[in-house]
Amino acid sequence: MKKCRAWINDCHLVELEGEFSFEEINDHEEAMIVESEITNIIWKLSVKEVINDRKVIFHSAEPLPLGKELMFKYNGINIPVYAGAVVRTAWFDMEYDASHLEYGALYEKEATTFRVWSPIATSMHLLLDGKAYVMKRKEKGVWEYEINQNCHGLPYLYRINVNGEVLDVIDPYAKALTANSQAAVVTDLSKTDPDNFRITERVKMDRLQDSSIYELHVRDATVHPESGVTHKGKYLGLTEPNTKTSRGFSTGLDYITELGVTHVQLLPVNDFARVDDLQPDNKYNWGYDPLFYQTPEGSYSSNPTDPFSRVTELKKLVQAFHERNVSIILDVVYNHVFIMEESSFEKLVPGYYFRYHAHGEISNGTGVGNDFASERAMGRKFILDSIDYWLTEYLVDGFRFDLMGAIDIETMKKIKERCDQEDGLIMLLGEGWELPTAIDSMDKATSHQSHQLPGVRFFNDFFRDSVKGNNFDLFDYGYVNGKGKYIERLPQLVKGSSSENEWVPPFVSDVNQTVNYVECHDNHTLWDRLLTSNEEEEDDDRKQMAKLAIGLTIVSQGIPFIHAGQEWFRSKDGDGNSYISGDIVNQLNWIEREKNEDHIDFVRRLLKIRNEHPVFRLISKNEIDRRVHVLPTPAPTFGFTLLGDGKDLCIYVNPTKKRFQMKLPSFGNWDALLSNVGQKPISSSKIVGEYTELEPYEFLVIKKIRV
Repeated sequence: MKKCRAWINDCHLVELEGEFSFEEINDHEEAMIVESEITNIIWKLSVKEVINDRKVIFHSAEPLPLGKELMFKYNGINIPVYAGAVVRTAWFDMEYDASHLEYGALYEKEATTFRVWSPIATSMHLLLDGKAYVMKRKEKGVWEYEINQNCHGLPYLYRINVNGEVLDVIDPYAKALTANSQAAVVTDLSKTDPDNFRITERVKMDRLQDSSIYELHVRDATVHPESGVTHKGKYLGLTEPNTKTSRGFSTGLDYITELGVTHVQLLPVNDFARVDDLQPDNKYNWGYDPLFYQTPEGSYSSNPTDPFSRVTELKKLVQAFHERNVSIILDVVYNHVFIMEESSFEKLVPGYYFRYHAHGEISNGTGVGNDFASERAMGRKFILDSIDYWLTEYLVDGFRFDLMGAIDIETMKKIKERCDQEDGLIMLLGEGWELPTAIDSMDKATSHQSHQLPGVRFFNDFFRDSVKGNNFDLFDYGYVNGKGKYIERLPQLVKGSSSENEWVPPFVSDVNQTVNYVECHDNHTLWDRLLTSNEEEEDDDRKQMAKLAIGLTIVSQGIPFIHAGQEWFRSKDGDGNSYISGDIVNQLNWIEREKNEDHIDFVRRLLKIRNEHPVFRLISKNEIDRRVHVLPTPAPTFGFTLLGDGKDLCIYVNPTKKRFQMKLPSFGNWDALLSNVGQKPISSSKIVGEYTELEPYEFLVIKKIRV
């Protein structure tokens, strides 16, 4: 038998593959597995199935061992035996479930315990600050070593022997890293807290439905020359107060907090690939190429050669927003890793942490080469530990789950249970798209399964596509840019997308689960889309269309989500996938902010109206049905009224260049709270009588006090 390999694919099965003949297989010599160094321990094998002349499956009556150096003996040939698909069996998950333990470099001043999980490793060394220590194998495939000294600041790796290969592995539980993720670093986390960090409390909220979200990339936010920020493109750049453009317009932290949103959602800030920490200006990345999940990204640090700088500076960012009464949501990417074969997970337990189809092909529902197996015991354990860590160590206020539909429902339920233990309210939201990953559709955390995930919110692509047109067809139209197309959907949209009607089913099972948006970091910005879909229109008209879209986003029931710069018509020069496109495409252009202050003020004032009137933030379908009523309006205009306590508010939207006369719900004196056109710009404007004029592309909010 030449060029043969033997794999344990089940606790009772060994698969022999390679070059051999049927005569060799039919030999009467008994096949067995032996421990290479203890030859008196054997596992006798019998032929179970001959697949072809290159593959035969053998059976063992006794469960086969893992984490030992084994040899397959047959017909005078010795072949090493390695752990194969057995790591993806239910037996393995139960037999080696060590989720009750804590992992990583467990620091104490007098000693540090290093603990890592790899049931199939045959040996493990701790490489600490250039010295090697033999680690001890414990139960359930856990390896440990304790160093009786203060190890703070020491770099470390694990040297592991798995399936015949010796590899150096970075701890997946690393809390700090050297520049460019070359080694983990032992960390005394108490030394990384900024002054008063632990007494700067989370923002107090009575209900998450009162939230509004602003999506922001750390580098994009401040790297522009006109940001007025000292630490451009860094965590610290978003901690600087009183930053302005050269013409005196607010930027950065001040600008965002003045806007009136309650939450800032940061694109991934955990350690990611493609950007050199030491030369961060040379390459760009959104952050969806995750490397290490419990360490902040080094390129955003002011000193990436100091492994603790990034930790302290991200905490300072969180603290700065908390001091301004703004909460922080982290965008987390638990659905895949950057390169599976190079990840610590795959090196420690090959084949375990990732999904495979039944025929053995790697699952790629995420479209990036691998799907993380959140449903397996130690995969779920890692995700839950990471969520716990960001909550307790960084005091963040929520998580946005990238491709949440690739995560299993049970894991999301466990995450929700953990977040519910916090004193403050923790926001959970994600992309609930159906993806072809290798678990049953009923087990995926998709919007179709929203009834199984109360308290978890979903990005509403039905809202998005109804307002602006199909997201993946630049020439499609929606309500605001298609002269009222999909007007029949608007009653459902403004009511939280949960109510059934004769046209469409509910998007989510509960009004508290919809996140309304028309633009995010993905795909074309709304402005770039309008430049294509409505090429024949003037810029002024396109700007009004964009304001209709953001206006509907803010006043509809559910949580409004705004992409940074959307309020000043952010452009990425037509780039529909700018994840590595660089600053020139992705940076927030603060000069454009200067040019569009009046448009920004429309959004600022509309958010203020939303925050002041609870009727925009209802939490039950019954309350919505009682208080939100669609008004009869000439097509394709749309209007609805909100019955507040002692006051009525009306919203009117005109997606055309025509002027319309609108009949008001009742005769009397109405206050024009807000309009996006010049005729009704201030809150002191009065509408008297039974009718008002709705101007071309007007978004109008009016209020009447009931006597």
